[in-house]
Amino acid sequence: MIRLAIAGAAVCLMAALVGIGGAAAPDILPVAGRNGVKLGEPAPDFQLPDLQGHLVTLSDLRGKVVLLNFWATWCGPCRVEMPAMEQLYRTLSRKDFEILAVSIDTQGVAVTRPFQQEYHLTFPILHDADYRVGLMYGARSLPMTFLVDRQGVVRHQIFGARDWGASEAQQLVQMLMKS
Repeated sequence: MIRLAIAGAAVCLMAALVGIGGAAAPDILPVAGRNGVKLGEPAPDFQLPDLQGHLVTLSDLRGKVVLLNFWATWCGPCRVEMPAMEQLYRTLSRKDFEILAVSIDTQGVAVTRPFQQEYHLTFPILHDADYRVGLMYGARSLPMTFLVDRQGVVRHQIFGARDWGASEAQQLVQMLMKS
């Protein structure tokens, strides 16, 4: 009888925990269940706030090559990669190229604005504090970068930090800009 009562209490507790979040719970499951994006498929659209609180939408950048980078201020390799990303950003035309650096820092602007100022970053920094977009893209390690072509199709996925100042990396971006 005691075992039955414990089992019943456990089921009730699980039901209560699953119910936390009310109507929002079904929204989480499809995103968390995704395996991420596949090369050659359209990049999932999203809208995230930047450092000023303005919403940035990926699909608004169609016609440009987009370097979509998932990172965090506490990520050592991300810190190493950022100066080279800034160098690349300053080298290429805004008409043809954009960087969206999506921070997963839960503290948001409180940590990303000082980071931006310390590293003199001029490309847009967006906030994905609940990691919904990161999960949608399958970014399970940091940094992770996706290169999206002018038509909004994911062409490359790069795991880990990259030297964006290296000729191979620049050629990769420039090749997409020519297509």
